[in-house]
Amino acid sequence: MQTPVTGLPVQPRAIGHARVAVRSSERGTVLQRLYQKGALKVVFPRTANHMQAVLVNTAGGITGGDAMDVGIDVTDGAALTVTTQASERAYKAQPGETGRVRTRLSVGAGGLVQWVPQELILFDGCAIERDLEVSLDEGASALIVEPMIFGRSAMGENIVNGRVSERIRITRAGAPLVTDAWALDGDLTAEMDRPGVGAGARAMASLTCVAPDAEAHLGAVRGHLPEGCGASLLAQDVLVVRMLTASGFMLRQTLLPVLDQLTGQTLPTCWRL
Repeated sequence: MQTPVTGLPVQPRAIGHARVAVRSSERGTVLQRLYQKGALKVVFPRTANHMQAVLVNTAGGITGGDAMDVGIDVTDGAALTVTTQASERAYKAQPGETGRVRTRLSVGAGGLVQWVPQELILFDGCAIERDLEVSLDEGASALIVEPMIFGRSAMGENIVNGRVSERIRITRAGAPLVTDAWALDGDLTAEMDRPGVGAGARAMASLTCVAPDAEAHLGAVRGHLPEGCGASLLAQDVLVVRMLTASGFMLRQTLLPVLDQLTGQTLPTCWRL
């Protein structure tokens, strides 16, 4: 069978769904509901800290036509950290096809979600759209980070063409709190070389911390940031950080101490492997 647009053979595509709900109990945060289907699996490592969920993409990456759908529900007073088993990969896509990743996080009053996936690596010819929505009740807290790397420079992959778009929307009590949306199409390396875009950066991260003590972390976070990165307060309890670095290695070097600062040294072990 061939696609009517390109005439190329129709390839198998990875479809994944994951739904996780946690609640507060006398024993701390416990699992309330779990649903997983297709290429997405969720594992729950034992930890002395609050509950962790690790997303595993059994397809090994994302290409055009793939669709991953994640839903996380943290009820009142519960706490959950969500990460990925390893860095995700956006592989070359066939013409006219786009991989899509949709994530929805919901946090009740007094609850906490830490969305800390490892880096997304963009391969030459990739086509990917990511959409993240975070819905917070009054009194809810969240740490949201989305790191991204443009090619594997250590493997000699210095030119990356493709399409990538990302939208992050955080609301509190139904009102917009943070909205961050951008897209690049074509020669991604050349776009990142532009002074007003990336100034030569090959890796980037967007981080938002919504917490009562966000303001108290501002000075320490800024102390960890090299040139090309910045941190600001949108409100006393909303801290936003933007990072641009020359490589994925430098991004992790910069990001890890910031995440340690904001998580109280409880970042999942897979981040340090």
